[in-house]
Amino acid sequence: MNRYRRALLGSALSGAAGLSMPALVRAGNGAARVVVVGGGFGGATAARYLRRLAPQLQVTLVEPAQRFYTCPFSNLYLAGLRSWESIGHGYDELRAAGVEVVHARAEDVDAGARRLRLDGGQTLTWDRLVLSPGVDMRWNALEGYDQAAAELAPHAWKAGAQTLLLRRQMQAMKDGGTFVMVIPDNPFRCPPGPYERAAMVAHYFKQHKPRSKILLLDAKENFSKKALFLQGWKALYGDMIEWLGVSRDGQAVRVDARRREVETVFGALHQADVLNVIPPQKAGLIAERAGVTDASGWAPVKGENFESTQVPGIHVLGDASFAGPMPKSGFAANNQGKMAAVAIAAELSGQTVPAASYANTCYSLIGPGYGISVAGIYKAEQGRLIDVPGTVGISPMEGDAAFRAAEARYGAAWYAAISEEIWGR
Repeated sequence: MNRYRRALLGSALSGAAGLSMPALVRAGNGAARVVVVGGGFGGATAARYLRRLAPQLQVTLVEPAQRFYTCPFSNLYLAGLRSWESIGHGYDELRAAGVEVVHARAEDVDAGARRLRLDGGQTLTWDRLVLSPGVDMRWNALEGYDQAAAELAPHAWKAGAQTLLLRRQMQAMKDGGTFVMVIPDNPFRCPPGPYERAAMVAHYFKQHKPRSKILLLDAKENFSKKALFLQGWKALYGDMIEWLGVSRDGQAVRVDARRREVETVFGALHQADVLNVIPPQKAGLIAERAGVTDASGWAPVKGENFESTQVPGIHVLGDASFAGPMPKSGFAANNQGKMAAVAIAAELSGQTVPAASYANTCYSLIGPGYGISVAGIYKAEQGRLIDVPGTVGISPMEGDAAFRAAEARYGAAWYAAISEEIWGR
């Protein structure tokens, strides 16, 4: 499957590499300009590939952070298997590639005038706008859980201060304490992420607080790679991790962050020593301001090029988009960024847009030398994304120790390679 996926991607990119660049010049106005909001897996990829495919384009990347810390592999930081700086990335190499990087926050979009307003008052004009703002939390969708509560019971679902806070709380927790995680219903950023986090917290506890317990309160009955996670948890951590799905009264309805207490649908109360609440989510605020989100809180897009179905000229990538069966993952966002760059470069040069193919692989670490994965390939059909039949693959339940170790290595190699491709290391 990996060779097939690389062939699909390589074909699309090589097809765009021969675009006729002079058509990018608009009479009297100079080169066309693409503004990209969000310097993560989707946005930074799109900016880099736009410059690579169409050097005459003016490409501006808007990102408030001087250094971007990735959610992928942040769970390994919690486990003590990664340093904090190992998941941090700067933007110097994107600048060297010809991308103008502006460290500011995008505040508002005037789609009619094609203007983007930044928090410092600066206004950027654009011929195409790419939004890859990640997610925002739906504060108070879970009773008692607002932004203030997150300072007591961190979500750590945006890598940064929240991740550091959760790590400190884990370190301060007594041996024999209980770590409670609240997990939302779909869709949300990184479907296997909470379950990898449970494994990484268990790894840390096994090393430093072996009498501790982990309780997962889940609003779902099934989750990505469920059987593989349950198998791996049992093999490495025994009974340390307990998972309660919705049928076992695992759905949280109220949180008291100060008391570190969670109430479930049927009135059960769970007391935590460390409380990690992952609330329901939505597209980052700038997507709403741009008018590209619908009642779901996510941005529906055209499968062929990830252009908004609601506002022409705006493309939405990564976690903020609603892309049918394609999950909200770093791998997916990177792939979408490439395909959107191909489409935008072709359209602005008056060329035929190559047929789009998309791929995703989600690697999860259950313990050192123990990895699992799920992968799939997707295609656009009448504006929607659908699974390519027969391409969805998952690690076998019967995989031996060597197989699990190889998957752990593949996951680490993927992170190193994608980081270098996007940010330069």
